[in-house]
Amino acid sequence: MPDTPDAINKTSYRTIWHLAWPQLLMMFFHFLIGLTDVWVAGHINREVQASLGIITQSLFFLLVLAQAVANGAVAAISQSMGAGLHRRVQRYIGLCLILAVLIGGLFLAVVLPMKGWLVTALQVPDDLRPITEYFLEVYLLVLPPYYLLIITNAIFRARQEVMYPLYCMILVTATNTVLDIGLGLGWWGMPNLGFKGLAWATFASVAAGAALNIVALWRKGLLKPSSFAPMRWAKRAMPYLLKVAWPSGLMQIIWHSGYLVLYTITGSLPRDAVNALAGMAIGLRIEALLFLPAMAFNMTAGILVGNALGARQPAEAKRVGFRILGLGMVSICLFTIVIWQFVTPWVALLTRDAAVAAEAVSYLKWNVLAVPFTLTTLILAGAFNGAGATLYNMLILGSSIWLLRLPLAWWLGHHALDSAEGIWIAMFCSQAVQALILLYFFTFKNWQRFSMVKMRNGSNAAFKDIA
Repeated sequence: MPDTPDAINKTSYRTIWHLAWPQLLMMFFHFLIGLTDVWVAGHINREVQASLGIITQSLFFLLVLAQAVANGAVAAISQSMGAGLHRRVQRYIGLCLILAVLIGGLFLAVVLPMKGWLVTALQVPDDLRPITEYFLEVYLLVLPPYYLLIITNAIFRARQEVMYPLYCMILVTATNTVLDIGLGLGWWGMPNLGFKGLAWATFASVAAGAALNIVALWRKGLLKPSSFAPMRWAKRAMPYLLKVAWPSGLMQIIWHSGYLVLYTITGSLPRDAVNALAGMAIGLRIEALLFLPAMAFNMTAGILVGNALGARQPAEAKRVGFRILGLGMVSICLFTIVIWQFVTPWVALLTRDAAVAAEAVSYLKWNVLAVPFTLTTLILAGAFNGAGATLYNMLILGSSIWLLRLPLAWWLGHHALDSAEGIWIAMFCSQAVQALILLYFFTFKNWQRFSMVKMRNGSNAAFKDIA
């Protein structure tokens, strides 16, 4: 574990791979969860499949604060690990767990009474509304354990204990798969609940994963009274966590609200709107397979960049970012070429509707072409997360969505091309622009200044302030 500057100096492709492969498997299990959900939904009917796509994006939106705190945890804990400050690491763990419980519960209490308004705001077609409302209600109930799941996984990753999130996701995937198929389709003697079974499978699997992580933290001695620091420490530690978290949270809101608007643009197409929505839901699931390695490298970049900055090695932080980007670009582009050969039969497995399948293939064509740009975005955004430079991510990604993707999607989809393909083309264009801007900032701007470390006459003043 790279606790010292000498250890950070030894960062190599082997070290990168050692951290990346468990996270790659973890993302693969994430993919299996989504794939199973869509497969079971497709065997029920296309209305369930379309509703699932809408509510999945809504769930991402409801989890923005969890992702924000998780990014703050990765930056603060990985940098503290790089500096060798293990007491601070433990206290940040306690602080993040408190935030997970408080924010998850508050979000549930605030949003649950508004569920009907939210479904209306999404402009869900009338034939999808009862299904979508049920999904939303159950997914709101799962928010507190989901917040714990996301933040505890981030804590383990920041400590470079990447096997624990992998074990957690194996449990979540196994539980979700058994209950999805059992309750959703009535297999194995379970009651056939249809789409309701899909919703409760998500609830049970997420709760099981969160419980496993809490037990693991307790058994490692990271969850005990000393983990919860006095209020005076929290007041000094919270500003940096918030400095990283608020742009990350706002970026998540901008990003996922952009996707909700994109769903609205797609759902309001003058023709074939339901086919386009269902095709997009399938396309997103298969596209997730292409981005499994990218997300693994994204998280690895956050860990290693944070460690290097904690050890006061900004030049090494930049070098390791480029190493991860180079390794990811070569491996994932080759992987994408192979995967593309099987896209059509995979789509056929997820839907029996020819029109839906055609929309899914069209969606995937443009998003596969954008893989080099999406890869660059994910890896560099991960590096900025580890450095605490989430402000760059918010400004660049938010601008590309709201100033380019959505206006272009409306014009191409509703006017110029009068089809869903115009929306997919707009997505390609925005991904290219945001990737090039991120690369420019990573190469030429001083993003290292966002770290917790502040050099003053050779001392680490920022770390001393909250010792």
